[in-house]
Amino acid sequence: MKENVKKKKGRDWLFSYLWSAPSLLLIGLIVVFPILYTAYISLTNMSVYHWFDYSIIGLSNYARALFVFDSGFLGALLATILWTAVNMVIQLVLAFVLASLLNIQKLRLRKLYKTLLMFPWAMPGYVSILLWKTGMFNTQFGLLNQWMEKLGHQAVRWLSSDVSAFICCTVVNIWLALPFMLMIMDGAMQSIDKSYYESATLDGATWLERTRYITVPSIRPIIAPAVIITVFTTFKQFDVIYLLTQQMGAKTGSGLHTILTYAYENAFITNNYGYSSAISIIIFVLLILFSIRYQSPEEGSA
Repeated sequence: MKENVKKKKGRDWLFSYLWSAPSLLLIGLIVVFPILYTAYISLTNMSVYHWFDYSIIGLSNYARALFVFDSGFLGALLATILWTAVNMVIQLVLAFVLASLLNIQKLRLRKLYKTLLMFPWAMPGYVSILLWKTGMFNTQFGLLNQWMEKLGHQAVRWLSSDVSAFICCTVVNIWLALPFMLMIMDGAMQSIDKSYYESATLDGATWLERTRYITVPSIRPIIAPAVIITVFTTFKQFDVIYLLTQQMGAKTGSGLHTILTYAYENAFITNNYGYSSAISIIIFVLLILFSIRYQSPEEGSA
């Protein structure tokens, strides 16, 4: 009897893997192989000068990125961390304020306001970024400089310096990403039982106390996954900074780089594929470590 059970389990195991084989093969080709190949290239000196005759150089590319300060990687990493933190804080604050306003009782035209606030998320990101670049930040005919000239000031090159480019890129990224956080925040607030607020109001609780002891604890479990997703997407943000400041043929003079635009420049501008692959693996490891660090408290509590 036991032998029959073992044989049945063995057949079930074999059939399950046979049915899953096409999916596993596809995942291996699309996900696993590129990661392994990138890790292999990161250990070589592959570049435009060593395309076919490259050789294994070990961890030299990693040492250059992590321990040579003027390589540019550490500066790009610090800029990426600052970029992620600033965008995350602003998105959380704005989304909370707007969601609180949208959930005011007896608010008229609420659906219209929500539709308008969701509009940036519905537009293609590439189109929105270029519209901001040409329509708002352009030195000659941008709307901001038109206002500056009407106020008697000279035109400003908004994207020419690192600080102003960072601010402009942050504004555009908030424009693109805020609707997602706002939608999550609004849904979380609508799920709170209104009787909690009624009881707190009867007990004399102020708006700040209701927010601190009812709203924030109630929405935290819902907002936390959205925050993690936003941190990941913001950390590996590429299109906003590249299209606004680094696009080939339309560079603005700013040297602002995140680690992704820095990796892109080394791969496709200077054609240093070994070094760029090492940077990509470092980014991959950082995101994995962040994911493990985020999941570990929940696993421990479970």
